[in-house]
Amino acid sequence: MKKIVKSFMPAVYLIVIAFSAASCNKTQAAPAAVTAPGQPVDLTYAAEKSLPAVVYIKSVTNSKVQTVEYSDPFEDFFSDPFGGFFGRGQGGNNGTRKRQVQTPKRAAAGSGVIISADGYIVTNNHVVDGADELTVTLNENSKEYSARIIGADKATDLALIKIDAKNLPAIVIANSDDVKVGEWVLAVGNPLGLNNTVTAGIVSAKARTMGQGVSSMIQTDAAINQGNSGGALVNTRGELIGINAMLASPTGSNIGYGFAIPTTIVKKAIDDFKKYGTYQRAMIGIQGSSVKDYVDSQKDQDKEVEDFGTMEGIYVAKVVDDGAAADAGLKDGDVITHVDGQKVKQFGELQGIIAQKRPGDKVTIKYLRNKKEKTATLTLKNEQGNTKVVKNADIDVLGVDVRPVTESQKKQLEISYGLEVLKVNGGKMKEAGVPKGFIIQTVNDNAMRSFDDLQEAVKEAGKSKDQMLVIKGIYPTGKRGGFVVYLQNE
Repeated sequence: MKKIVKSFMPAVYLIVIAFSAASCNKTQAAPAAVTAPGQPVDLTYAAEKSLPAVVYIKSVTNSKVQTVEYSDPFEDFFSDPFGGFFGRGQGGNNGTRKRQVQTPKRAAAGSGVIISADGYIVTNNHVVDGADELTVTLNENSKEYSARIIGADKATDLALIKIDAKNLPAIVIANSDDVKVGEWVLAVGNPLGLNNTVTAGIVSAKARTMGQGVSSMIQTDAAINQGNSGGALVNTRGELIGINAMLASPTGSNIGYGFAIPTTIVKKAIDDFKKYGTYQRAMIGIQGSSVKDYVDSQKDQDKEVEDFGTMEGIYVAKVVDDGAAADAGLKDGDVITHVDGQKVKQFGELQGIIAQKRPGDKVTIKYLRNKKEKTATLTLKNEQGNTKVVKNADIDVLGVDVRPVTESQKKQLEISYGLEVLKVNGGKMKEAGVPKGFIIQTVNDNAMRSFDDLQEAVKEAGKSKDQMLVIKGIYPTGKRGGFVVYLQNE
């Protein structure tokens, strides 16, 4: 399905560095600090409350063998017309060959926030993405734990991990909708290898749209650097209001602004990860921008500007076929002004509201068409174009037992990797005709070297619109073959 919530943004010539996020659970909130006019804000209480809940996360990606393509400019020029007799393969490959390379072992670091006393921690997806090992160190290096991933989502850049521990200092989660521009905030994390660091600033803006994934961000001038990934943005009461996620800077270090994922989105992501194992992304089914941005772009192109009757709201540039907006009768050129009673002026505000919803949820919108106000109720859809909640597909749905090929099989079949089907118990593999003994080498063009590779392929396919596995491999006789496995029921 097409991406159906998209913002039109003017180009910004900045280096955008992804950071990592954090979120926290509710305990008892402290009373609001009262500051006399003209006096500096005392942030010591906020630091004392939030520091113990922010942890250091180390991720390790082990060395792996990967097949990569490389260019050989003489491949086609010297291609062998005698079918390889003189040592070169057949021509026509456009100078592209494949080889296996050993990737180095890599380590990276970020931050996270304890959200419950029993060990749940929120961080950014990019902090844990691809990690083979995750280690969590508590504040002041008091204890170290191994962690496992409960759920992660690339688009929101959020992840939930878990350590086996009790009586941890969980942070209080505040409602980021209550945050005001100009409010003092602290950024807490582990930047540039300096653990347990606190920096201060103000909320510079809200509902910022940054890139194609994370949206409706809180902007702050509190110093944020690499390593703040997963750290907490907190208010003067030490309550979490956002997850530090990226930095906009012309140099790559802090002389710009930081951006945090608001807790309204973080809390919803936590619930989704715990309940479904994956983020439930609801789609409204439009492409567009704020009316002001659209009008400005038209003027820049010396085009005639239409009178919409307002300069506030979301201009609908395109209604996606079969999406929620199309089902409700919206058309290109409409202007959305309210969602569930909330006024929306910027596209980030619309994205922030929809990000808190799940497929199947209904929203009531007000919009203008030819300057006349109309009302519609939309039933939001998922990325697959229906209203069902999306769950991670489990490898058990395939109904097979597999194991990596043995060294003797590699020599006999002249292959370097694969998963042998030991037993077909039923399920989707049997429906597709995959036989016992077949060796799976790729699924959806991804190499299958381990059980985890197959599990990840099933998980990713389960989130896609087609929910399909394209399997290629080799029979025990050496004959090549392939199958198409559909995860959903017809």
